Amino acid sequence: MAEQSKIKLLFLCTGNSCRSQMAEGWARHLKGDAVDVWSAGIETHGLNPRAVRVMAEVGVDISGQRSKSLDEVVHIPFDFVVTVCGHAHETCPFFPGKARVVHAGFDDPPKFAKEARSEEEALGHYRRVRDEIRAFVETLPEALVGNRK
Repeated sequence: MAEQSKIKLLFLCTGNSCRSQMAEGWARHLKGDAVDVWSAGIETHGLNPRAVRVMAEVGVDISGQRSKSLDEVVHIPFDFVVTVCGHAHETCPFFPGKARVVHAGFDDPPKFAKEARSEEEALGHYRRVRDEIRAFVETLPEALVGNRK
């Protein structure tokens, strides 16, 4: 796909530490020829080490990514903004221009990991969500373009 025809895509979450970071990593890895991708948060919480670890397990290095606030990317003329958590979806600001907001909610691994009895059990929550995000990203950009109204 030619550079100018790539879809500009933002994954938005509350803290830009886990789900949106994994989604950005998957999109770069699987769909880099079709999308230009960013991730950001309503706030910044830093990059989650367990998210980095489980992505590395499947050959996707997100360790060079950083937690960004929405203010850092709001000037980009996105085609789509994908909210990956309920809080971001509920508080998603208006995006000027043609950006279409789509919600694709995923469970919050750190929340579930708090109750884990072992590190392996905690990582299991991250792996499950990582794989759910991959399944969603594999449908891109067709799933988004098909939803454009």
